[in-house]
Amino acid sequence: MKYVVIFKAEIKNFDKRYAETAQKLREKALNKFHCQRFEAICEDGQEIALSYWNQLSDIQAWHADAEHLAAQQLGKAQWYAHFSVEVCEVQRRYSSPQPE
Repeated sequence: MKYVVIFKAEIKNFDKRYAETAQKLREKALNKFHCQRFEAICEDGQEIALSYWNQLSDIQAWHADAEHLAAQQLGKAQWYAHFSVEVCEVQRRYSSPQPE
């Protein structure tokens, strides 16, 4: 994985539609736009989501997807008080051994 997109948001209001939309779009990113992995956590009114990609062109295509753009508008209007997005190149990656 060469790139990571970091999405951070202050949650205004999550509803059933948010959960359904988020799940649908995660699956679309993974299956149609070549996202390699997606992780998200919500805690204390904050959301952090990390998506991992091999190519910038896949990130750009995902960002321009009509369904994703519609969800972004809903996010701005209903779900988030504030958000930020960072696209970063992964310079190095390592981890501890997997437990047995």
